[in-house]
Amino acid sequence: MCGIVGIVDAGGVSFSLYYSLYALQHRGQESAGISTFDGTTLFKHKDQGLVSEVFNQQILACLGGSSGIGHVRYPTTGANRPENVQPFNFTFKDKVLSIAHNGNLVNTQELRAEFEEKGQIFLTTADTEVIAKVIIDELTRSDSVEDAVHHCMRTLKGSFSVVLMIDGVVYGFRDPLGIKPLCFGRTGGGYVIASESVAIDALKGTLIRDVHPGEMIRISGDGIRCTQIAVASHHAHCIFEYVYFARADAILDGALVYDVRLKIGKKLFEESPVEADSVCPVPDSGTAYAIGLSHRSKIPFLESLLKNRYMGRTFIMPSQRLREAAVLIKLNPIREHLRDQSVVLVDDSIVRGTTSRRIVESMREAGAREIHVRIGSPAIKAPCYLGVDMPTREELIASDKEEEEVRRRIVASSLHHVSIEALVDAIGIERCNLCTGCLTGCYPLAISGERSQDRVIDFVEGTFQSKLELFGAE
Repeated sequence: MCGIVGIVDAGGVSFSLYYSLYALQHRGQESAGISTFDGTTLFKHKDQGLVSEVFNQQILACLGGSSGIGHVRYPTTGANRPENVQPFNFTFKDKVLSIAHNGNLVNTQELRAEFEEKGQIFLTTADTEVIAKVIIDELTRSDSVEDAVHHCMRTLKGSFSVVLMIDGVVYGFRDPLGIKPLCFGRTGGGYVIASESVAIDALKGTLIRDVHPGEMIRISGDGIRCTQIAVASHHAHCIFEYVYFARADAILDGALVYDVRLKIGKKLFEESPVEADSVCPVPDSGTAYAIGLSHRSKIPFLESLLKNRYMGRTFIMPSQRLREAAVLIKLNPIREHLRDQSVVLVDDSIVRGTTSRRIVESMREAGAREIHVRIGSPAIKAPCYLGVDMPTREELIASDKEEEEVRRRIVASSLHHVSIEALVDAIGIERCNLCTGCLTGCYPLAISGERSQDRVIDFVEGTFQSKLELFGAE
C-alpha cells in the first residue's frame, strides 16, 4: 500500500518530510526513505525499518534543500530487498530525478521486457523503476514533464499515485481511475502532496483538495500548477482504503474515513440485529465500526481485547506464520470483561480466517459465553492486483464458502458481513466509481484471466490546459 509525500518549502523540508512519513507509517512498515534537493545537490537517505529507526536528528540535518519527497514501503510488487527501498534516484541529461510510488501495475513484466529488448537494465524488482523508465524515456525526446506524465497514463496499467522531483520541482500525479489516494495542501511556508490528509495535518497545514484522477500537480516556489491530463468515464477508488488502510482521521475523496466506519457499524446492526452484553472492537481497525454499532444498538461499548501498542499492523506482515504468532502477542483478552458474557466482536475484514479464529478462541478461553462476529467489509472473494496484498483465491476463506461455513471455521456464535450496498452507501460514492474487485471478482481494468468492466479514458491532446493557483498566498 505504501505512503508517499512531496514538499516544497523555502524553510527546508527534511524534518517536515519526516513528520509526514511518521503520519503515514500505517501505510508501510518495511522501509522508509527521503530525497531532498538544494538547487545543486541531491541528498538522500533510505533504509529498511520504521521511520523512527531509519532517521534521527543528525541524519535529517544533513538532508538539505527546500524541496523533497519521501516514501514508506509496503511491498506488493518487488521483494523485501534493500535495493527496492524508495525513493529511487536517477541522473540524466544533467537533470536529477527522484521518484516514489504507491500502487501496483498489472503490466510490469511486459514493460520490463520491452525496455530490456532495447538494452535497458533494471537494478530493482519494484514496478516503480518501470514508471521511472517510462518517464525518463519520454524526457529524452521532450523536456515536457506533462508529455512524460501523459505517456505514463497511456502506458501504465494498474494503480499509481506518484510523487516525482526533477531538479527541485515536485510533481504528483494520480492514475485516471483514481484507485490510490493522493491529496495536496498548504503549509506555513509552502505546499505538500501526500497519500493522505493526515500527513498535511502533521505539519499543521491546510488540506486544499484531492488530486483528481488523471491530474498532475506541480509545486514549486511559484505556487501550484494543476494540469488535467486524462479523464475517465468512471473512477475506481479502492474500497479497502475506507475499510482498513487509511487512517480513521483521513479525508479521502471528500469523505472522513472515521465517519464512514461509524455509518458501517450502524448498518451492521440494522442488517443483523443481535442481543448482547457488550460491543468489543478488534483494536484498532475495528474501533470506529464498534462505536457505530454500539450507538445504533444501545449495547454498551466495552473494550475486552487490550492491544500491545508496540506492535505494528499484522495484516502487512510478510508471512501468515508471523501474522498468526503476532496476534497472541498483540491482543490480550480481558477476562473480567468476558467471563460469562455475550459479546459482539467487530472487525474490519476477514481475509484468511486464521487470525479471526485465534481471536475468537482466545476470548472463549477467557470465559466468553457467546461471540457474535460483525465485519465492516463484505466477504473478500477474490485477490487484489492493484495494491493490496490480498492472497490467492485458495487462501481466501470466503472465496468458495458461504457465510455459515466461514462462521463454523472461525468458531463464532454468529457472523455477518456488511453488504456491498450498505458499504457503498456509507462511503457516499456511487458504486460505479469504486473498485470492488476483491469483493466481486470483477475489476475496473483488464487483468488476464479475470472479469473486468473497463472504464473509457480520454486524454488531453496537444497543449495541456494548466492552471496556476496560489492557494491562500499573500
